[in-house]
Amino acid sequence: MNYLIFFPLFLSVSAEGKVYAMGGMGCDTAPQALVRVYEAAKDRWQPLTAMPTPRYGATPFIRGNKIFLMGGRQGKMPVTALEAFDLETKSWTRYPCIPTRRAFSCCAANEQSLFSIGGLQQPGPHNFYSRPHFVSTMEEYDLDQGIWIKPSRTSRMKEKRADFVAGWLGGRIIAAGGLGNEPAPLGSVESYNAVKQRWECVAPMPTARCSSALLQTSSMLLVIGGVAQGPSNAVEALCLSDTV
Repeated sequence: MNYLIFFPLFLSVSAEGKVYAMGGMGCDTAPQALVRVYEAAKDRWQPLTAMPTPRYGATPFIRGNKIFLMGGRQGKMPVTALEAFDLETKSWTRYPCIPTRRAFSCCAANEQSLFSIGGLQQPGPHNFYSRPHFVSTMEEYDLDQGIWIKPSRTSRMKEKRADFVAGWLGGRIIAAGGLGNEPAPLGSVESYNAVKQRWECVAPMPTARCSSALLQTSSMLLVIGGVAQGPSNAVEALCLSDTV
């Protein structure tokens, strides 16, 4: 790429094996809207239509011929935008925004829905003396109906957390680690049972931590690195079993 972009940049790989680089932070720390695609056969990056909302730290999901981008940040402020890039028309479409403004939330997806989970709730514009606080919120966007489903009391996580990892494993949403109302990073793990519409406890991580990376396969979630009492080099996996 012939431009300077710093972490966190988000990448997504399409079914054709092309790598899409979207957004990130520029050398002036400003959020970026640039989009580039890497074609291995030609060994080159090509510019594409820029994102409607500049941001970094967003979560990409590929569904059909579209790359959906959820959330992210602009400096210290969370972004609520949900937008999709059409891989055929090379154009962007805006969708209804995430209902609540939360920083350091996590996103997960299944075939029917996109989920925005947890984070630090930002105070409203008139609450000058309020502080951000950890929440257990989960909000679901139904891809078929094109709407955000009103959350229920049972859709809240058991534990309030932010800066954690989340994925989809064995038909359930998994939320692991992060920061909460404890003085140290969390090691707790929970899963959302969509049939029972409730969160259930899972065996905790061996290493409590936040700010980790997540690598997902069809049978396991790998939690990589992060911060415990200091930088952590732990790599641990939650594997699919009858109890997950």
